[in-house]
Amino acid sequence: MTRTVASPTAALRELDLAPGTIALWWLGQAGFAVRAGGLVLLLDPFLARMAERVLEPAFDPDDAIGVDVVICSHEHYDHLDLASLPAIARASPGARFVVPSPLVDPVAAAGIPRERLIGAQPDERIRLDGVTLHPVPARHGVGMSDAYTFGRELSGGLYRYLGYVLDDGVARVYHAGDTIMYDGQVERLRALRVDLALLPINGRDHFREAAGIVGNMDHREAARLAADAGVDVLVPMHYDTFPQNLGYPAHLVDVVRRDHPSLTVLVPTRDRPILYARARGGR
Repeated sequence: MTRTVASPTAALRELDLAPGTIALWWLGQAGFAVRAGGLVLLLDPFLARMAERVLEPAFDPDDAIGVDVVICSHEHYDHLDLASLPAIARASPGARFVVPSPLVDPVAAAGIPRERLIGAQPDERIRLDGVTLHPVPARHGVGMSDAYTFGRELSGGLYRYLGYVLDDGVARVYHAGDTIMYDGQVERLRALRVDLALLPINGRDHFREAAGIVGNMDHREAARLAADAGVDVLVPMHYDTFPQNLGYPAHLVDVVRRDHPSLTVLVPTRDRPILYARARGGR
């Protein structure tokens, strides 16, 4: 097993980045630590220790210092880690927490002060001192009984599953959360002018769904979505943590080389950040 020794959040805080340069540190599964617009953000951090994990958590939540914003896409524990969020809140007492609006109450009940919580819904921009968040719908499910929906039937018409586009005023990063492709998704991403997309590739199949595992787009669909949306760089995620729910980034690379040669694929490591720079006026 590999494990990052120091907290990526502290390392990202020390970076001096030009506007339009975004640093991303993959934490495994769908988790990323991000430096953008002068802020340090955690996206779907899954830091709880569990016997069934293939890899240990990237760092201890008690070491999540210097975090400005924590963003969670939906309520599955590998995206909304209620065991770790209170420790992150203590380590970074100024951090705000962005979650889908239907999840504000359970997150508050887990120990996050309500005044630090921001409920998110599609088409409602959230401005965060240097970064603007654009929540977008995700098509997923709490379980197979409501898959594959936006969760509105469970939430009084509110969207329960989200992705987010982070915009620092120059570059834009889309974190999809858990989702399959859906009508209108490409058009939303094109309208938001996404440069870099963090997309799940673990897919879905009969056997996993029979076991109650709600799936995602696979590597072929991720490649098609990124290409159709005009994305510059595709970063695969959600393929490494649970042995019964893996994906294979090599398959993504093969598909992109064959079918979408103008698209760049970047397979991250958990050992260091990657930098994405977008010049004003063009890539």
